[in-house]
Amino acid sequence: MSGQLERCEREWHELEGEFQELQETHRIYRQKLEELTSLQTLCSGSINKQKTRLKDLKHTLQRYKHHASQEEAELIQQMSANIKERQNVFFDMEAYLPKKNGLYLNLVLGNVNVTLLSNQANCVTFSGGVYQCRFAYKDEYEKFKLYLTIILLLGAVACRFVLHYRVTDEVFNFLLVWYYCTLTIRESILISNGSRIKGWWVSHHYVSTFLSGVMLTWPNGLIYQKFRNQFLAFSIFQSCVQFLQYYYQRGCLYRLRALGERNHLDLTVEGFQSWMWRGLTFLLPFLFCGHFWQLYNAVTLFELSSHEECREWQVFVLALTFLVLFLGNFLTTLKVVHAKLQKNRNKGKKL
Repeated sequence: MSGQLERCEREWHELEGEFQELQETHRIYRQKLEELTSLQTLCSGSINKQKTRLKDLKHTLQRYKHHASQEEAELIQQMSANIKERQNVFFDMEAYLPKKNGLYLNLVLGNVNVTLLSNQANCVTFSGGVYQCRFAYKDEYEKFKLYLTIILLLGAVACRFVLHYRVTDEVFNFLLVWYYCTLTIRESILISNGSRIKGWWVSHHYVSTFLSGVMLTWPNGLIYQKFRNQFLAFSIFQSCVQFLQYYYQRGCLYRLRALGERNHLDLTVEGFQSWMWRGLTFLLPFLFCGHFWQLYNAVTLFELSSHEECREWQVFVLALTFLVLFLGNFLTTLKVVHAKLQKNRNKGKKL
């Protein structure tokens, strides 16, 4: 037997031994996977039972509260606070357990499990085999927002001052549609994994997607040209404000996470939330300016919709959409500011 053939035989025996080890490792892996699935089912069922019982207990306490003595009322208040705290604990627990996707994710991704089971190591596959982990995916989301904000800023500047063509406007509007669609998908995945972004700051991305889609379908003409420069100027201002928000919110969130006051999956948003009160109030004038610019866009479009040469349905629809954005952004920001001022005033009275 030649020396080369002997080396091949030795290598085959080595591979055979490694293959036996691989088979045993894979068997253990499948066994652990079955155990994990069983534990997930057990935890989910126990959490649901606990939530149901706590809900019943909360209703019972609310009924008893009306005819309770002062001492009993204090006990009820303490128990209610504990129930509320327990619900927050359940929320954090469920972030590590598989759950059904919402309607939007089912429509976009299908029945795919998007729960990231580990903060670092365990990953899942979705959307063409892209592997992401919980915190890494959150960081990817933040980087995506930053990079696209810069690209959209440059695109708006180019369309406003250099490229006066309808085709470049369509590319810019298509980029806006794709950007907001992608944001809604990524945010839905992050919410499934424990991110606490909710309310209007989620909904307004869906509204922005719709608005960008209508802008994309608006045909070129006199009415379009009358509004074009105003919209591009608004886009430039909005991108600048979003860049400022990202830059300063990221630093603020990092500081609050280090102090244990914020969740590691909390995100930067295109608005104002209560945790931004310390250090980010200087952003409020820019935010309110952007909100009233949206109102100005709505008023301009309502006026253009009554123009004698206006034939496009997009004008009136865009006016309504800008009005919805203004009302949602302005009222939500105003609510946060009012609640924070009221809280500070109450603290001052106690002191």
